[in-house]
Amino acid sequence: MSTTDGVGFIGLGQMGAPMAGHLTSWPGGLVVCDVRAEAADALADRGAKVVRTAAEVAQHADIISVMVLDDDQVKEVVLGPNGILAAGREDLVIALHSTIKHSTAEQMAALCEPRGVAVVDAPVSGGFMGAHEGRLAVMVGGSDKAVDRCREPFGMWAELFVHVGPVGYGTKAKLARNLMHFVAYTAAAEAQRLAEVAGIRLQDLAKVVRHSDSITGGPGAIMVRDTTAPLDPSDGLYEIMVHTRGLGEKDLSLALALGEELGVDLPFGRMALERFGAGIGLPKPSPADEETT
Repeated sequence: MSTTDGVGFIGLGQMGAPMAGHLTSWPGGLVVCDVRAEAADALADRGAKVVRTAAEVAQHADIISVMVLDDDQVKEVVLGPNGILAAGREDLVIALHSTIKHSTAEQMAALCEPRGVAVVDAPVSGGFMGAHEGRLAVMVGGSDKAVDRCREPFGMWAELFVHVGPVGYGTKAKLARNLMHFVAYTAAAEAQRLAEVAGIRLQDLAKVVRHSDSITGGPGAIMVRDTTAPLDPSDGLYEIMVHTRGLGEKDLSLALALGEELGVDLPFGRMALERFGAGIGLPKPSPADEETT
């Protein structure tokens, strides 16, 4: 896209406001909108044009980011009587940053296409810290043409831009990412219970976790394969994963033994021990297979 094209931002909450803030220097100008008029004050002071409706945003902007709460709000912003399509403009790109159903993104794209408007779903990862620092990761689903038009403006607030597939795939990627994120939070809570009963100061444990994860990459460090299918022994990763499984199963067994000693129930730990090998591509052989080897 040309940097003379205008960009718009609808939804100036905890994530939207700092994301939009990085666009105030965009050469084509920034126009913003939020149901709370005061949410736009700081951006107005930095040169953004403030309007009252999504339709007005579409009158001034060619690439429009939408960061609202849920599916219903997305539909209202796009299709409502004061929504983006009500402006009657063509050759727009609507970027849906909200975490919604992938079917909602697909539905919006199907309804907008006959009107000459492209939709990409572009949820982000990195939290409000990443939004403030301009270091978010954005997972974008859409056509090559529409996605390419978003690269430069998104680059103002995103450090990582990944085109993951057609419309809907950005949301699918985000849901998988957040599944791991919040499951990990639940596992962290279980680990804290074990540490607390064992007499460990939780802040000491937290320091160690944050330090070591910053070095190793945390759970993402294991995400090195192109498929979740079982590994073939000829695969270069096979021996590495065998070693990893041995360490993981040993340490999980020791943690479970400590939990039993202290009377701390560790359901996530038990599930992890049961599923760890298969999860990294090394399912245990069945008894029948063991008999034939």
